[in-house]
Amino acid sequence: MKTTIEQKLQQLPCWKGEISFQPLSGGITNVNYLVTDRDGDRESQYVVRIGEDIPVHQVMRFNELAASQAAFAAGISPEVIHHQVGILVLQYIQSQTLNPEMVRAQSMLERILPLIKSCHQELPKHFRGAALIFWVFHVIRDYASTLKEGKSQYLPLLPELLEMAQTLEQASNPSQIVFGHNDLLAANILDDGTRLWLIDWDYAGFNSPLFDLGGLASNNELSEKQEIWMLENYFEKPINDLLLEQYQAMKCASLLRETMWSMVSEIHSQIDFDFVHYSQENLAAFLSAYQLFKKF
Repeated sequence: MKTTIEQKLQQLPCWKGEISFQPLSGGITNVNYLVTDRDGDRESQYVVRIGEDIPVHQVMRFNELAASQAAFAAGISPEVIHHQVGILVLQYIQSQTLNPEMVRAQSMLERILPLIKSCHQELPKHFRGAALIFWVFHVIRDYASTLKEGKSQYLPLLPELLEMAQTLEQASNPSQIVFGHNDLLAANILDDGTRLWLIDWDYAGFNSPLFDLGGLASNNELSEKQEIWMLENYFEKPINDLLLEQYQAMKCASLLRETMWSMVSEIHSQIDFDFVHYSQENLAAFLSAYQLFKKF
């Protein structure tokens, strides 16, 4: 007997012929499938993302859809082929998924930075309808409440983490708002050999550009020299101490958000992934980054 997911995939109205599909590994928010649609001698491939709203992570699928469509119009993301409640069908891009080591290569970083700027500056020109604001410090406070409600094992840490978050929020003092991707893991960047693509818009929303820049750096372990290069080339001017402090605050906040995202996922996620290890790994990275921030 076919599973519910298999039935949903087979019944989607966008297919032109017989389909076959296989699960895609690596996703830690959604369940993803690669679908091959055979129409006579023609064969087309698509990625199907399956996932409802996730209130505990403030993931709203109407926003993901609007951001995905705007990102395609801006030329930085695959086309949305079909959508319905809980399902998003996207053009499949034959490409290589980046990893942190690849991101750290200076030649790749020089390709990634214009992609981020296009997201920040071009995507909003195409976005339609209501849009979300992704303010990381609100997310952190909301995660803390969710962890309390779920009687998380991390309850003893929350008062100190929230105090640190308040310090970071005061230091961040945003002076510019852009449309952020807000989840710049290496796996969300594809290289087709000619150009880069940015995928997975679950957490997209208006934000400070420093959050994406800090997230790119922390998720991929950029060197301090690369961080300075990134900031100077993004803003197209030498950076001053104030901007550097604001950046470090957002970089820390990115790490704290990823930590608490994983803590919440330990309680609520049904995806087969070692969230406990991921929480501990990110917590250690956050505490280390916070100590460096305190030296400013």
